[in-house]
Amino acid sequence: MKVAVLGTGAGGRAHAARLVELGHEVILGTRDSQDTLSRTEPDFMGIEPYEQWLADYPGIQLMHFGEAAAAADFVINGIDGAGAVGVLGGIGKQLAGKTLMDYAVPFIYNPEQAHPWPTPWGVMPALDPVDHDSLGERIQRALPAVKVVKACVTQEQETVVDPQSVGGGDHTIFIAGDHDDAKAEVTGLLRSYGWQDILDLGPLVSSRGMEMYSHMHSAIQFALGGARFGIKVVR
Repeated sequence: MKVAVLGTGAGGRAHAARLVELGHEVILGTRDSQDTLSRTEPDFMGIEPYEQWLADYPGIQLMHFGEAAAAADFVINGIDGAGAVGVLGGIGKQLAGKTLMDYAVPFIYNPEQAHPWPTPWGVMPALDPVDHDSLGERIQRALPAVKVVKACVTQEQETVVDPQSVGGGDHTIFIAGDHDDAKAEVTGLLRSYGWQDILDLGPLVSSRGMEMYSHMHSAIQFALGGARFGIKVVR
């Protein structure tokens, strides 16, 4: 399968590397290929420059978001939540008719708040939208011809692509969406990653709960000293 991963951060790179390992043809999408390739210093999260990372994955192509989407059969969205709707809305024609697996969280970094939540790395980002709406739903409304499936929001993407790295894989991942065929596609991909417990939360409105969980995930991780972990729904 030809897969476009939109976003060249740590999450996008984790998906791209695993997909190549599984035998897929991978295209990474970015706003500006030359700018991405020209960076020589780690980013604000300490992630190595893209070109340095790419040396280990020479088969991965780098294209503009729209070109990557047009060339792919299946698309994974890892664009920063604050800009995702705008970017994806601008490439709607290239995405039309395709499944878009969205793992973005609508974080607003360094928010001005009366009672900020201090964290080991600064102030906890705010969520916008939250409760009354979700990023997943906003993407779907902006792209009515696209089948949006919210998934992979409740773990770091490094865990998503390698569930066995935590608890031997005995934990739960969630999906939500309004198109059964698209959810079946996403489920197939997650099973190829190694997931056994995939819980369908139903319609895309459930992405509100997945996105809001991000703060709870951070609280647990702080308590664990930064260790990666999974959650298990016990039936």
